[in-house]
Amino acid sequence: MNFAIIIPMANEAGDFHPFVDEMMKMVDSLRSGTVYFICDCVSSDNTLELCRDLSAKDGRFITVWSPENRNLVDAYVKGYRTAYKNGHEIIIEMDAGLSHDPRAIPMFLRVLNEGNECAFGSRFINGGSIQQSSYKRIFLSKFGTILSNILLGTKMYDMTSGFQGFHASVVKQFIDYPFLSKAHFYQTELRYLLRKKRYAEIPIHYRAPSPRVSRNAIVNSISVLFFYFLKRLSGNALIIK
Repeated sequence: MNFAIIIPMANEAGDFHPFVDEMMKMVDSLRSGTVYFICDCVSSDNTLELCRDLSAKDGRFITVWSPENRNLVDAYVKGYRTAYKNGHEIIIEMDAGLSHDPRAIPMFLRVLNEGNECAFGSRFINGGSIQQSSYKRIFLSKFGTILSNILLGTKMYDMTSGFQGFHASVVKQFIDYPFLSKAHFYQTELRYLLRKKRYAEIPIHYRAPSPRVSRNAIVNSISVLFFYFLKRLSGNALIIK
């Protein structure tokens, strides 16, 4: 199966080897797959060097150096664009540091091979969970999902998770889209834009401490949410068909 996994990597030196060990087990078990590490200037540790060393030893792990990235969204899009250009049929996005469990990847592949165009990871359906995150972050994730569904008319159980996968035909439609989000709300923006696609939600376990959400990220999230809400109210709801 010709699939790719894209993973933004920034300041991941502390968890690099445990994470890579799990990724190797997953790739070995599937006997296929290419992993793209997207690195940029955000890192202040030796994450880039660790990624490049691994890539030199194992061709299944490709390091993409992208110093032009302005934010996290640029890193994700760079990964999608690279994997699409290299001809992968399915592209899965996940976080590093074992916050997302690599053992869930076969489930994404199965769902995407059963007629779905999109597979969205969900912490809030039966079988999903959040562990080791602060109550504040859990509240933001759940409240963000509820508010997004109300204002945007979506019906997903989790609108803020960053574990998701798509067929290349879908990736082709959004890699050049001018996303308004600069940080975490990108996940919600993308799911909203793809709401009419054939999709399934997959239970995932988020089990790493969540990073602090900056004030700027929250302001950007609110701004983007109300932009799409007002577009919907005016009868000009945006969508990627």
